[in-house]
Amino acid sequence: MTTTIDDQILVVERILSAPPEAVFDAWVKPELLVQWWGPEGMSIPHHTLDVREGGAWETTMRNKDGGEVNCSGIYRVIDRPNRLVFSWAWLQADGSRGPETDIEVTFTAVDGGTKMTLDQRSFADVESRDNHGIGWNSSFNCLEKLF
Repeated sequence: MTTTIDDQILVVERILSAPPEAVFDAWVKPELLVQWWGPEGMSIPHHTLDVREGGAWETTMRNKDGGEVNCSGIYRVIDRPNRLVFSWAWLQADGSRGPETDIEVTFTAVDGGTKMTLDQRSFADVESRDNHGIGWNSSFNCLEKLF
C-alpha cells in the first residue's frame, strides 16, 4: 500500500511472510540485497555496502537494455531488526549527487511475518515522489519473491 502524506512524503507498507530479522537482513546483506533491489527487470552489477552508522552505500541498477542508474547514501541508524535509516540520492550525468532524501524503514512483527514500512521524505517535487513510489512498489514485488 502506498500513501502520500503531502507533496514531499511517500509511505509504502508491505506485509512480508518472513520474520523481521530476515526482512531487515535483506536490506543490509549484499548477497540478499542484489536478489531484489531495484524495480522488476533490473539487475545490480555493482554494489558497495558499508553497513554501519555513518557508513556509505552505493548501487548500480541496470535495465534489460543495458542502461544504468546509480544511487547512494549514508547509513544513519542501524537498529536490527527494528529500524533502518539512510539517505538517498541519484548520481547525475555530470557525476554529482542529485537532491537527497531521507528514508526510514521499520520492521514490525505481525501474524504471519513482518509489516515493513518505508517512509521517504523530503522530495523536491510531486513527480519525483510519485516515481519513487512506483519504483519502491516494483522493488518490493521482487522482495516478496525472496521470501
